[in-house]
Amino acid sequence: MKNRNIVVMGVAGCGKSSLGQALANALSSAYIEGDRFHPPENIARMQAGIALTDADRAGWLTQLAAQLARARTEQKAVVLACSALKRRYRDTLRSGDPDLLLVHLAGDKAVIAERMAARDAHFMPTSLLDSQFADLEIPDPASENVITLDVSQPLATLLQHGLQQIAQRQSQA
Repeated sequence: MKNRNIVVMGVAGCGKSSLGQALANALSSAYIEGDRFHPPENIARMQAGIALTDADRAGWLTQLAAQLARARTEQKAVVLACSALKRRYRDTLRSGDPDLLLVHLAGDKAVIAERMAARDAHFMPTSLLDSQFADLEIPDPASENVITLDVSQPLATLLQHGLQQIAQRQSQA
């Protein structure tokens, strides 16, 4: 299966990093943790319980789009974990790779809040989950290249379903 650039997206606590790393391993792709590209000011805002604005995210998204563009130019596939909550954020990422595949991790707010409360040493507080859901614009399957997975499933199941759907899309291309 020919690898392509993939963004694993969704609200905080949905499992982007876990599934992103698993997909990258299974696809022999590089993994990029989008959170590592946040400037210190953004992390400080989130730690303080202040939701990021579009302006706060702009430079961060531009850097991530550049990572995708570099991978595309070098013909190396990457899996990027990035919230990509709004359509315009995803459009910025697509400016780096127009053929980008989105894997949207969708789930119930209560399930995700429980996961967020259980994780250690992450800068995103559970108090910002409502703002994440408020900002989330569900990707449109008709106009965005997206696979949607239900986060209530175990990681192994998410990985299996994701790989199956990626393979189906590759065979249709």
